[in-house]
Amino acid sequence: MARPRSNGALTIAQLERMLENRRREANALQRERNKLLQRLDAVDRKLGSLAGSGGRLRNGTGGGRSRNPKSLVATMEAVLGRSGKPMRVGDIMDAVRAEGYRSNSANFRGIVNQTLIKEKRFTSAGRGIYQLKK
Repeated sequence: MARPRSNGALTIAQLERMLENRRREANALQRERNKLLQRLDAVDRKLGSLAGSGGRLRNGTGGGRSRNPKSLVATMEAVLGRSGKPMRVGDIMDAVRAEGYRSNSANFRGIVNQTLIKEKRFTSAGRGIYQLKK
């Protein structure tokens, strides 16, 4: 599209044509954007099902922090309470995930281990083995 003359002497018809061309171009770009978003959502769903996260994996958009109905401590307490015997950190982590607890942490085992050490509800029964405090 040619640039208008710098003296600003455009007719109303010329201005209306320019506006209509820009609207048409914006609509075309919006349609293209919507198609691309649909394709990206389909890819995100496939990635989520393969990765097991069930959520969005796009960087910086969607997803975010996982929300759980119970806190990690409460979930760990329930798992250890049902077990009735001391458990290893890895077994506790697997049982917490089996309960449906979701985490986006790259090092979830470390988070579970820190929680076991920090929380006074849990006590060490040996190296890497924890139980509920009696």
